[in-house]
Amino acid sequence: MSGRADPARDLADTIEAAAIVVPVHDEEELLEECLSALTTAADALRLVGVPVEIVVVLDACRDASAAIAAAHDVSLVLVDATCVGMARRAGTDAALQTLSRVPLEHVWLAHTDADSVVPAHWLVHQRRLAEHGADVVIGTVRPDFRDLTPTQTAAWHATHTPGVANGHVHGANLGVRASALRAAGGFPPVSEHEDVLLVDALRAGGVRMEASDLAWVRTSGRQTGRTSDGYARYLREDLVLAAARAGLTL
Repeated sequence: MSGRADPARDLADTIEAAAIVVPVHDEEELLEECLSALTTAADALRLVGVPVEIVVVLDACRDASAAIAAAHDVSLVLVDATCVGMARRAGTDAALQTLSRVPLEHVWLAHTDADSVVPAHWLVHQRRLAEHGADVVIGTVRPDFRDLTPTQTAAWHATHTPGVANGHVHGANLGVRASALRAAGGFPPVSEHEDVLLVDALRAGGVRMEASDLAWVRTSGRQTGRTSDGYARYLREDLVLAAARAGLTL
C-alpha cells in the first residue's frame, strides 16, 4: 500500500463502527472456540470506543451450532443455502442494516470462518491498518498443526515465512471497508472462492489493499472440508507437492 500525501484522508479513513461476519454450516465441534475468540477480539476494539457487532450466519445447520451461537452475545441470521457466498452476503447485509446510522466509509467489516480462531488483537490490527489508509486487509492463516501429519507440517513450514504475508486470500482472515465492499457488489453468491472473487473485484475497483501476517488466524487443518476446492483440499493435495516442486527437503 502506498503512502498518502493528503492528510485530509485521515478523517475520511476513521473507523467508527465494526462488524464481524462468520458463516456457519454444522460446526458444533469448533464453533465455541471460534465465538469465544471473536468476543475477545471485539471487546478489545470496544475498549477504545468502537462499537462492534458479531453476526453469525447459520446456513442449513442440522447440528447444535444454533444452540452454541445463541449462548453468545451475537446476532443470528438464518439461511438455508449451503452456500458460503450467500451466507457471507446475508451476514454483511444484516450487519450494515444494524449499523445503518454510520456512513459506509466509516464501517469496517471483518470476516472469518467458524472453524477458525482469531487472535485477541485481530480487530484492533485491522482497524489500525484501515485508519492508515487500507480499504482491504488480506490476512494470513495457519493450520492447526495438530490436524496435520509430520510431513504436512514440515511442508507448511518449508513454504511459509512467519511475519511475511504471502498475499493469498482467505475468507477466514479478511477485512474490508463497507463502502468498498458495496462498490464492488459484495460477496458473490457462489459456493467456493467467494473471497478470492470479491478481492478480484475490489482490486479492479482500485481500492487500497494491505496484506499482513501480524494478526494471523488459526484455522482447522481438517482434510475434508465444507467445499470441494477449499483449504482442506489444499492441505490434503497441494501442500506437500508445493514444497517438493520448490525443491525443498522435508
